[in-house]
Amino acid sequence: MVGTEWHFPVMIAASLVEFVLLLRLVLGQAVFRRRIRAVIVVSLIVVVAGMLFGKYGLLLGLPWWLYYPVPALVTIVLPPLVFKMTRRITALYLILAAISAPLIHVLFSFFLGWGEYMPFLPVPGLASLLS
Repeated sequence: MVGTEWHFPVMIAASLVEFVLLLRLVLGQAVFRRRIRAVIVVSLIVVVAGMLFGKYGLLLGLPWWLYYPVPALVTIVLPPLVFKMTRRITALYLILAAISAPLIHVLFSFFLGWGEYMPFLPVPGLASLLS
C-alpha cells in the first residue's frame, strides 16, 4: 500500500459528506438547519472518530470485536438519540446508514480501484474489467 496513505483522508472526507447528506435527508431541511451544530458534532464523532478508531484500533492490535462494533454502535445509537428521531425516521436512518458504507466502498473500489475501505468485501475495479 505504498503511496496510498492519502486515500484514508479522502475516504473520511467522502464519508463525512455522505453522512451529512444522509442526516439532511432524514431530518428534513428545517431540523437540519436549526440543529446544524449538532449535525456537525455528530458527523465528526460518527464518521471521523469512528473511522480513526476503526483504522488505528486494527493497527494497534485491538480485537476485532472492539474496533469494529464500537463505531457501528455509535453510528446506530448516537444520531437517533441526539436528534430525538421518531421510530419512522430512525428506521429510515438505519436503512440508509447500513447502505452508506458499502456504497462508498463500491464507488471507491469500482471507479478508483481503492479496495481498502472495506477490504473484506472485494469489488473489482473498472480498470481491471476493461483490461
